[in-house]
Amino acid sequence: MTWLLDPRLADCRRIFLQELAVETSIGFHDFERLAPQRVLVNVDIFVPISASTSTRDAVEDVVDYDFLRHRIVEIARSGHFNLQETLLDRIVAACFENPSIRAVRASTEKPHVYADCRTVGIEVFRIRP
Repeated sequence: MTWLLDPRLADCRRIFLQELAVETSIGFHDFERLAPQRVLVNVDIFVPISASTSTRDAVEDVVDYDFLRHRIVEIARSGHFNLQETLLDRIVAACFENPSIRAVRASTEKPHVYADCRTVGIEVFRIRP
């Protein structure tokens, strides 16, 4: 978690979704193309506290993680992905559609692709330029 030490995130609040389970068509192996797979998605977004605080206790004043959850599900159902990297890049791009989000750490995991390991996955961390 060394990314938490980045000074560009010192004034940020971390908002996260952990192990969001989505069914998606993913994989380049023939056996993976037979049926949708369960993929676990983890997303941490970093938002300046000034953009994630409400004096009215109103969701309109903050980044709505419910919207983020729905957007991830929408992306996962949008078509076939050969690579986890492609799915992950689209999820990160969707996060950055919100101008309040300064940074994103996201990962995807395929827990059922191999019988001899718990999961295989990809992770990325990006800070808005």
